[in-house]
Amino acid sequence: MFGRWLGSRKATHTAGGSPLAGLALPRTAGVLSCRVLDPVNAAVQQAEFVVMDSGGRKVVAGETDPYGNVLATVPAGEYRLAVTAEGFTPYHGAATVVESGHASLGDVTLQLSAPPQLPDPGEWEVEPMHSQIGFTARHIGMARIHGRFNSFAGAVRIAERMEDSAMHVIIDAASIDTNVQMRDDHLRSSDFLDVGRYPTLEFYSDRFVHRGGTRWGVTGALTLHGVSRTVTLDTQYLGLGNGLEGETRAACRATTELRREDFTLTWQTMLARGIAAVGSSISIDMDIQIVPKD
Repeated sequence: MFGRWLGSRKATHTAGGSPLAGLALPRTAGVLSCRVLDPVNAAVQQAEFVVMDSGGRKVVAGETDPYGNVLATVPAGEYRLAVTAEGFTPYHGAATVVESGHASLGDVTLQLSAPPQLPDPGEWEVEPMHSQIGFTARHIGMARIHGRFNSFAGAVRIAERMEDSAMHVIIDAASIDTNVQMRDDHLRSSDFLDVGRYPTLEFYSDRFVHRGGTRWGVTGALTLHGVSRTVTLDTQYLGLGNGLEGETRAACRATTELRREDFTLTWQTMLARGIAAVGSSISIDMDIQIVPKD
């Protein structure tokens, strides 16, 4: 759509007879654009971009469209553009935007970045002091309630082929914590987790799937409230590092979304106008560090 606007990498300015003529711009504004490509000239979709002014303040941010285009309307001035995408090295460029003008940085080619080193094959375990398993739920149709589980343990077997690896995580259901005692007691009751009958949540993985770059899908069976369902953790591997005592650590972030009804967590009360007190879906967010097992 915007391809005919984009020329060389040098920022250029176009007059009122350009394709921008049909775009209603504030009198003191102009347009900054570029097209983001990979090394084989394919468009990079959903690359994140940030436009900053000369003082380093963020002016506008977003993602590239399905054709890799960045298009931002900004006040006239000097700007820096930063573009980042999973698996690529960041791009930084500069442009001057004039009133009613168009500054194009042309085709921006992102270079592939080296993937982080994977953990060595062997037995690893979740290090709970530097890990967190949290969740977010909707309340009364608009607010969000955040919580976490304070007690959990996990083991990870890293295979020679990462795709053949496996993990097992067990969570103490009674350790649920939303920072409100009355609410936590209700969540532990038979209306929700029923911790007397189902004291733990457990996840056993059955496959690791590489999705490109640092992205992995970890699929397995989650047992919650006495019901087992297949779930996939959307996982970003963050690489290897060393702790304060020199120990090796690997880290990742993972997210998934659960529907309460799938695990027979069906308690509900309705407010005025048919609004549910508790949302039907729960977002799970995990920050995990693992260390070699002694």
